[in-house]
Amino acid sequence: MYSKEEAQRLKREFWIEFAEKYPRKWILYDTKIKDFSFKFFADNKKAQVLIDIEHRDDEKRIIYFEKLESLKSILEDDFVKDLVFEKNFTLESGKIISRIWVEKLQLSISNRNHWNEIFDFFFENMNALEMFYWEYGDYIRDLETNT
Repeated sequence: MYSKEEAQRLKREFWIEFAEKYPRKWILYDTKIKDFSFKFFADNKKAQVLIDIEHRDDEKRIIYFEKLESLKSILEDDFVKDLVFEKNFTLESGKIISRIWVEKLQLSISNRNHWNEIFDFFFENMNALEMFYWEYGDYIRDLETNT
């Protein structure tokens, strides 16, 4: 078991090493859609690559989600398999968002032997989601075009 300081140091080393292995700028929050972001997540049980739609206006949040859902077969056939789509995902804070993600279980950020597998998982899936977004982003961003 790590102390709080050791856990923070390990996480910092993890992200630094990931950036060194895959030195590139990711889209993440620069989607040109308010409260629509791509995220990496890793803890002591799993690694995830996520799309979070956290728009305060539930109607807009649902429209963005449904646009992505309308592209689900393309997304899964051509970009990322085994995605989970959840229109109303509840964060630990109680906030309701829409979330789409892919995950790999039985990986731990605390186990340095898992890091390369997590890094490769992150790169492969985030890169694919970004490629999808570059291709379909105009459609996703355009609220006038409904699903």
